[in-house]
Amino acid sequence: MTEGNNMMDNEYDPTKDTISKEPAEEDDEKRAEEKRLNEEEKKENGESKLTTSEQVHGTAETEFEPPEGGWGWVVMLAAMWCNGSVFGIQNAFGILFVSLLREFGSEDDKELRFKTAWVGSLSMGMIFFCSPIVSIFTDLLGCRMTAVGGAAVGLVGLLASSFVKSLGPMYFTYGIVFACGCSFAYQPSLVILGHYFKKRLGLVNGIVTAGSSIFTVSLPFMLSALLKQVGLQNTLRVLSVFMFILMLAGFTYKPLLPRPAVSSKSGSRCPPMNKIFNVNIWKSLGYRIWAFGIPAALYGYFVPYVHLMKHVEEKFGEDANKEVLLMCIGITSGVGRLIFGRVADYVPGVNKVYLQVVSFLVIGLMSMMIPLCNIFGGLIAVCLLMGLFDGCFICIMAPIAFELVGSQNVSQAIGFLLGMMSVPMTVGPPIAGFLRDKLSSYNVAFYLAGIPPIIGGAVLCLIPWVEARRKRREREVLPDDAVKVLDYKKNNSECPPEGAICEKMSDPESVI
Repeated sequence: MTEGNNMMDNEYDPTKDTISKEPAEEDDEKRAEEKRLNEEEKKENGESKLTTSEQVHGTAETEFEPPEGGWGWVVMLAAMWCNGSVFGIQNAFGILFVSLLREFGSEDDKELRFKTAWVGSLSMGMIFFCSPIVSIFTDLLGCRMTAVGGAAVGLVGLLASSFVKSLGPMYFTYGIVFACGCSFAYQPSLVILGHYFKKRLGLVNGIVTAGSSIFTVSLPFMLSALLKQVGLQNTLRVLSVFMFILMLAGFTYKPLLPRPAVSSKSGSRCPPMNKIFNVNIWKSLGYRIWAFGIPAALYGYFVPYVHLMKHVEEKFGEDANKEVLLMCIGITSGVGRLIFGRVADYVPGVNKVYLQVVSFLVIGLMSMMIPLCNIFGGLIAVCLLMGLFDGCFICIMAPIAFELVGSQNVSQAIGFLLGMMSVPMTVGPPIAGFLRDKLSSYNVAFYLAGIPPIIGGAVLCLIPWVEARRKRREREVLPDDAVKVLDYKKNNSECPPEGAICEKMSDPESVI
């Protein structure tokens, strides 16, 4: 029976053959037709033939790996010089401020300090005001060209400042031209580090940002000696040498990552407007609070850097060793960046904002303590604490931006934030100078300078609560796979994981 059944199974059955083969042939034809249509569609749209999962895995396999050294150490030193020369000169403006009062001012002018403070305030404010524009130029022209061009403009502005004879032209040459050049030279120095370092990027950033602390410590003593020996004009010419070296340092910014060639349907190589002006960052309520809370806290931030030297001179005499105070701020600021930068690695998510809250609270209280210090040692203690938490505030700005908007949007998120910071940092010192001219004392100015940091810090406390509520809503509205896609997009790229469900939220607080 078994043999017979086998023979019957091997016999040709036309009906069976027809029934069994027709669906298979139809499936083959359907697959072939779908494949042909997909290929035609991909050719028309200029898309890759790889599937989404293949693109993700291919991208991961060909991901650029920085050399973690080599020429990167030279780039690090150049970036360190940039950070130091730009912010070292800005932080030491209090020394130049005293000399400007003597050179261009008259004791009969009741608004002398108000007018003179505008020079330093415009300079510091323009560095931050230009940041969004610098981000665009860096994307379009590259780090090297942007940095070298910016340093050249800064050199022209500082050199021109050494020839002016009144405050009016100084507003333009020092406050605008020099500051704009510094802004264009500074931002590429941070971007280029990512071309050479990844695993050591935290260490390298700490070393680079410590450059401003080193210059803040040393420049006040050098400037005081130069001002006594050669005068204000020649001192500015010596500082021009710093900008010339900065221009040479910009040539070391050899890019390793190619700039993506963006082309439109018309064949233009110009990037689309949504890439130049990224509006996605403003969809995050947490970022909006951060972007308005930080500037609100900074109305009194730059006041001590401009007016503390003159306050010490009035209270303790012209022979007081006032340069020591800037040295204390510079040293502890560098220490704070290294310590709190490491501490922030252990603070989860947006809870890093609480470190900034504490920083603003301490900075505000220390500003209020300045008029209460009747001995010079008390001022030294105040400046030590102020510098320590100043370093804390600065070093965790980038990590917080990553948490709020994701890695794809972080560049312009920081750029726009710095641009908004320019307003309070510009108007704060002149208001303090105006109060001094009207009240004949800096006491009220320093008391008021401590209020904005405390208010701004209180506003920032809302961010963790807002972000926790946003994540809770995402988990309630979306399935688990969609939540994974949102997290993947925020922290990695626009390509979702294989097999995940992509859904766009209608929630305006979403960062996607």
